[in-house]
Amino acid sequence: MDAYYEARETQSAMAREQQLFSRLPDFLAQASQQASGLARRLAGVELAQLNSRQALAKIPVLRKSALLQAQHESHVLADSALHRDERDRVFGGFSSVGWGAARRVFASPGPIYEPEGADPDYWGFARALYAAGARPGMLVHNCFSYHFTPAGAMMETAAHALECTVFPGGVGQTEQQVRAMADLAPHMYVGTPSFLRIILEKADSMGLSLPSLRYALCSGEAFPPSLVAWLGQRGITGYQAYGSADLGLIAYETSAREGLIANEDLILEIVRPGTDQPVPDGEVGEVVVTRLNPAYPLLRFGTGDLSAVLPGISPCGRTNVRIRGWLGRADQTTKVRGMFVHPEQVARALAQHPEVSRARLVVSGAAGQDIMTLKVEAATAVDTEALATTVREQTKLRAIIELVSAGSLPNDGKVIEDVRCYD
Repeated sequence: MDAYYEARETQSAMAREQQLFSRLPDFLAQASQQASGLARRLAGVELAQLNSRQALAKIPVLRKSALLQAQHESHVLADSALHRDERDRVFGGFSSVGWGAARRVFASPGPIYEPEGADPDYWGFARALYAAGARPGMLVHNCFSYHFTPAGAMMETAAHALECTVFPGGVGQTEQQVRAMADLAPHMYVGTPSFLRIILEKADSMGLSLPSLRYALCSGEAFPPSLVAWLGQRGITGYQAYGSADLGLIAYETSAREGLIANEDLILEIVRPGTDQPVPDGEVGEVVVTRLNPAYPLLRFGTGDLSAVLPGISPCGRTNVRIRGWLGRADQTTKVRGMFVHPEQVARALAQHPEVSRARLVVSGAAGQDIMTLKVEAATAVDTEALATTVREQTKLRAIIELVSAGSLPNDGKVIEDVRCYD
């Protein structure tokens, strides 16, 4: 039995990088002809020059809040908007497919609307299912939602690409899920890990065994090692996948169980929260993805999730970039003395002081007595008065500047840390 979904999963990392960036300029040129929002982002950009990570990093990150705003602005146009192409009217110009060309359209909280293109395994999850044990001829019990959001469709289209049959269990109705599993004998479960545990415990209480269930691909929430071990004791091997409604599969776990491996056909970066700038490998930052998806060509899309790149190649033999997994959210906006302070403001202040190598804004104090302290690492002398002035100009708030030793700030991706006590 082949261990890999595709041979290119084991191609050299250098070859993959060259292929991705050799494809990128033509991909963007073609996609921007159909997606006006992408065309606006690329106005004035020499596409032929986007042939490296360094060049790509000059393009501003598109964060979900900006995508949401673009879609909302398109929705509230005058009545004449009803006659506009839905690629602009509904998707804010970021989709290259409209009604007919798109198989389905989904709504995520916001709402943000996402198209599903016609390509087989459009969301890219077949690779993750395969790594988790799915093979042709299996029955997959799908407990992701089929309502509004694309999670159910993500797994179903992936299973079909692997020539598997799918039972669309959806969410809830635990007793019915158990009875269906007992009757149909599925080989694999896909859904949240906590719901799988609930199903198995309900089966125990009903006096039913589910011996056919041997594999699980879980997503949507944390999948702690303790739960992985609990499932293992029941004969179920469980793995996790990381994706989003905008991008599909971003990364997936393999038998090596050392981080998550990036999907093919995407460029994954880790950037400092609130900025567009990539961080060194190993440093925690925001996951930013460019997926070469003709139907929904998102360029440098900020997921809002924190992670970090792991060094080296996975012991399983796959050579793509590895990340540590989900490490929290990048949006650390905090209200101080009645005013919001954003990571972007801190980043703009630090950009004016290149002598600062790392920094963290710590908000402390009791209720009504907020204190902002900017903790700073620097290899050379820092003009603390000038830095304090810059911070005040950016945030409209006074901050204490505290110099700390190099390497003393945690590597957790936080730009703003709220340690206030409200007892």
